[in-house]
Amino acid sequence: MRRLKPWVFAACLIPLGLLLWRGFTGGLTANPIEYITHRTGDWTLRFLLIALAITPLRRMTGWSGLAQFRRMLGLFAFFYATLHFSTYLVLDFFFAFDLILDDIVERRYVTAGFTGFVLLIPLALTSSQRMIRRLGGERWRRLHRLVYAAATAGVVHYLWLVKLDIRPPMVYAAILAVLLGVRLWFRFARARPGVTSGVDSSGGVPVDADPVR
Repeated sequence: MRRLKPWVFAACLIPLGLLLWRGFTGGLTANPIEYITHRTGDWTLRFLLIALAITPLRRMTGWSGLAQFRRMLGLFAFFYATLHFSTYLVLDFFFAFDLILDDIVERRYVTAGFTGFVLLIPLALTSSQRMIRRLGGERWRRLHRLVYAAATAGVVHYLWLVKLDIRPPMVYAAILAVLLGVRLWFRFARARPGVTSGVDSSGGVPVDADPVR
């Protein structure tokens, strides 16, 4: 798995590389700010959902090594969320914080997106093994359940943003619903007599923890 990590890291940078390539070659369409905003938003949601899929996949396949990629995938979700918000902050409004505040309050899709971004910040800041030990396993796990709210806010943000074709955000909503449903099923199954939770081999993290990492 360690040998795969550099390749996964490089793959996670491909969306950024494609954006930079389009920027240098004039391929950002007639509205480059909108294009960058949409692409970084898409990849934020994709990385969030992929990170959330790690635990169900690991449990269903028995491939425990998958857990080693959660931190990386979650942090890339935050990375693209930061690019997404920075595009809005710098290119759309050029640090006009009064206008930004009005926009967040008045437009519900902006409110949802900003809420999701804010929820990701403490998760990214506490994603290290040092912070896991400092917070303690149970407190850290409770904090990182915010990822479910962040992902939901992201999907709602996308759904409220589109005006005509709602199929793309509905696909994300369906995937998120499946991932959350699987977690509920695991929780009920674990609550049955004789079923106990284990410990992840990567750093002593409980196996049902879903960190943004």
